[in-house]
Amino acid sequence: MDELKRQAAARALEEVRDGMRLGLGTGSTAKHFVELLGERVRAGLNVIGVPTSEATRDDAVRCGVPLTTLDDIDRLDLTVDGADEIDRSLNLIIGHMGEMLPMMLDRASQVFSADIEHLKRSVPQTILDQVWITTSGIFNEPPLYAALMTFGIDRVMFSIDYPYSTHMMGRQFLDKIWMAPADMAKFCHGTADALLKLKVR
Repeated sequence: MDELKRQAAARALEEVRDGMRLGLGTGSTAKHFVELLGERVRAGLNVIGVPTSEATRDDAVRCGVPLTTLDDIDRLDLTVDGADEIDRSLNLIIGHMGEMLPMMLDRASQVFSADIEHLKRSVPQTILDQVWITTSGIFNEPPLYAALMTFGIDRVMFSIDYPYSTHMMGRQFLDKIWMAPADMAKFCHGTADALLKLKVR
């Protein structure tokens, strides 16, 4: 698995161009990326990175990758991070109500070009086709409705975030929101059952 992560990092590195401002993610795949990026920097590549954690900052310093902060630049050209888990079809579940994706997807459609030669679909359409999101303890109605309006009921799943949120908090949230019974069944378990092929008795 570690070799596959390094291959993914190497593939991401192919997208890096001289002069780019890079977001440097956190985790094992990002660590590989920073190490490989350091090799390119030592060979003359001119880039600057913004780390997302102290661990990544330490790795970047060790590998000789120049760093800055978001306070000192106006945008990032590319951000590289790993995924917690994907399947063979590259389907992905993102927690915490999609980590702002429902709110940012329209902006992404404006920023990312839909006619990049090597892409068969636009970036936003790829996300809508291959991402499912969970509440993960985000028990507020506005983020939920934004997620439902963006992804649809078949892509949004209820979950708590133990120990940071409790089963009781989740139950209270379910009691507070209104959905049609069929949609509530999908939200609470039906979508997860189908996606993860769970056999519920």
